[in-house]
Amino acid sequence: MKKNNIFLSFLFSLVFLSGFSQVKISGVVKDENNQSIPFANIVFVGSSTGTVSDENGKFYLESAKTYTKIEVSFMGYETKTVSVKNRDYNLTIVLKEEAAQLKQVFIYAGKVKKKGNPAIAILEKIWAKKRENGIYLFDQYQYNKYEKLEFDMNNIDSAMIKSKFFKGMEFIFEGIDTSHITGKSFLPIFINESVYKSFGKNKGGKKFREDLIANKNSGFENNQTVIAFIKDLYVDYNVYDSYIKIFDKSFVSPISKAAGVSTYNYILADSAFIDNKWCFNILYYPRRKGELTFKGNFWVNDTTFAIKKINMQANKSANINWVKDIYIEQEFDVLNDSVFLLKRDYMMSDFSLNKKDKSKGLYGKRTTMFKDYVFNEKKSDAFYNEEINAYDKNIYSKADDYWSENRQEKLNENEQGIYKLLDTLATVPKFKRIYNLVSILGSGYIEFNKFDFGDVFSTFGKNDVEGWRLRAGGRTFLGGNEPWRLQGYTAYGFKDDKFKYGISGKWMLNPKSRFTVGLGNRRDVEQIGVSLTTTNDVMGRSFASSSLFSSGDNSKLTSINLSNFFMSIEPRNNLNFKVGASYRTLESASPETFNLDYWVDKENNIKKADVSQSEIDFTVTYTPNRKTIGYGVERTEVTDVYSTLFLNYSKGIKGLFDSDFNYQKVQFYYRQPVLIGGLGRMFTTLELGKTFGEVPLGLLNVVPGNQSYFTIENTYSLLDYYEFVTDTYASLHVEHNFNGKFFSRIPLFRKLNLREIVGAKAVWGEISDKNMALSASNINYLAPSKVYYEYSVGVGNIFKVFRIDFSWRGSYRDVPNVNNFAIKGAFGFHF
Repeated sequence: MKKNNIFLSFLFSLVFLSGFSQVKISGVVKDENNQSIPFANIVFVGSSTGTVSDENGKFYLESAKTYTKIEVSFMGYETKTVSVKNRDYNLTIVLKEEAAQLKQVFIYAGKVKKKGNPAIAILEKIWAKKRENGIYLFDQYQYNKYEKLEFDMNNIDSAMIKSKFFKGMEFIFEGIDTSHITGKSFLPIFINESVYKSFGKNKGGKKFREDLIANKNSGFENNQTVIAFIKDLYVDYNVYDSYIKIFDKSFVSPISKAAGVSTYNYILADSAFIDNKWCFNILYYPRRKGELTFKGNFWVNDTTFAIKKINMQANKSANINWVKDIYIEQEFDVLNDSVFLLKRDYMMSDFSLNKKDKSKGLYGKRTTMFKDYVFNEKKSDAFYNEEINAYDKNIYSKADDYWSENRQEKLNENEQGIYKLLDTLATVPKFKRIYNLVSILGSGYIEFNKFDFGDVFSTFGKNDVEGWRLRAGGRTFLGGNEPWRLQGYTAYGFKDDKFKYGISGKWMLNPKSRFTVGLGNRRDVEQIGVSLTTTNDVMGRSFASSSLFSSGDNSKLTSINLSNFFMSIEPRNNLNFKVGASYRTLESASPETFNLDYWVDKENNIKKADVSQSEIDFTVTYTPNRKTIGYGVERTEVTDVYSTLFLNYSKGIKGLFDSDFNYQKVQFYYRQPVLIGGLGRMFTTLELGKTFGEVPLGLLNVVPGNQSYFTIENTYSLLDYYEFVTDTYASLHVEHNFNGKFFSRIPLFRKLNLREIVGAKAVWGEISDKNMALSASNINYLAPSKVYYEYSVGVGNIFKVFRIDFSWRGSYRDVPNVNNFAIKGAFGFHF
């Protein structure tokens, strides 16, 4: 959500201005009945430069060369040649139905017949040879890669330029350019350049290593959250794959063997020499609206059947939020008669609050270029396993001469001006205020020199014990790559009239292995038992500790005093080992309504109301494919869609600092996101755990309930707090989001862009007789020994930001005073 808030805050920029292209035209293609013709082919006469009209028949086309005519065609209509001027906008081109075509059956309702289609025959040969193209032909490979990420403000009219909002910043409009894709004016505001050395291995187990050699930022270079958001937008993809993942959505590739023919119409449109290679040009467009598809064309060699050029423009009616347009170009180089290698990859996205043509927005662009391919130069497995994870200042301080030599594509005049523009903007007070607001929305912290105040989103709270709660906190911040950090907070409850606090510090002693030590202490009131898998995080506080948006009783809170010390190391990227020691005291924060009592001597009626416990723990956390930026003691995640494996062993030590219990506890947590082609994304979470020894309620495993009005991950929507108590458990959560796969085929729902969500949750657990006998609490122990389960259906993407879930209890329905049905919702920004 934070990352999406960042770009929404930027949707405010710019104006029209001519670029340097010789010919720029735009318009709409219609038939004689004044109905728009989607996916018509428009090409400059005497060239291979062309485009395809969108689903509303609209198009834009430009060229640096001088052309005076365009040719417009579509199957079933007469091809039309139209004279054009250098700047010819708002053309209306009317095509006539071809009489001979009316008797044929090649086209029906805009769909191309599959049988006998020469374009599909060519596709079949592409599928047969796709694994014989490019770098996959070689045992090992390496190349140099240059990447340029850019953000541009777009589509601002003259009224916006003259508005008070830009007063004092008028100079920024001096760098306006025009997009060759959309024809809209834009102003570059951010650029990030990187040079990489990449290595790969195909034989004997696929491996890949990419070393960052140089990096240069303009714009928000010190805001790690902004940079993380930008890098998260663009991931690598392969047009030969069946599905292309963009913004966590699976678009059907036009080269897809699994779904291409059932998703797209294909037309063999042209043939020509490209770099002395005879190639066929195939035009494609989607068969249905509302699906995650593209329109465009590609050139394919007639002997190797390798793709030479391809462009893909996303269907405007595709079920994706905050993005008005997506455009992709790829060019492949010819190594020899049989090997085509990726040379240039370009992707542009138009971010906007809506998909109206005149809406203001933000272009996000990525240009990636490849050169100096080397093949079969042997590298050992040890080379690929070596982690390069230390911060090297030389990477970020390369001289201008280095960049002039290593850029594979020169910056244009406006791109070069970004560095100077942002230096100047940084001195403008109004821009500083805008930047600070964006930063607060993104991180939740207010910057004060080397100290950040926050988290501002946790300032207010309320529960049955504290009443209204006021919190203030902060952290040290020295730019984001500092080796140490201190953070803390204090809070006051107006009902219990008590102050609470938390303070912690961590210090990374070795940047290469990320060897880190930390310690902290927290005294607070908290709802424990809202997570099966627990940690000793001093600064963490559960969502259920506040009842602003909760139902039912919220008085089962615990006063906790937790101190901990830990050491951690990361011998491999995303593999973390941690050893720690902690001491805690637990007691009820509301003894009148809830207690944690246990028997010390049941025969003599002696019991104790509080728990004192010393514990040591060892944890292994593995997060494959997790991407982060920054090299300080705390890093910023680029994406949250990755697998997580967590294993923890804890041992309670009786007598150490008057500790009460001896026990051993083992916990395992596994979360796996799975992108299932065109069927959406599934999340599965498995949790297992067992406590060996006799312990009271405060140290047992409580199945997490959810008494809030919101859908909360890893909780059970129909359980109350402490409804199930276990010392042995197994829990499984499965949720699948179809991303509108079925709603997109229902006319009444298609335009709403709703998304279908289904889920199921189950937990099994038991509690030993000894732990039952130890309890003197007013909580009645009940374990789900016969498996508790619940299931749900939901509708997401309501007004783009809301989802609603309907949940049913599948078992334990006859227990008194339980919820068998619930409606909950959740807010969030998602593409």
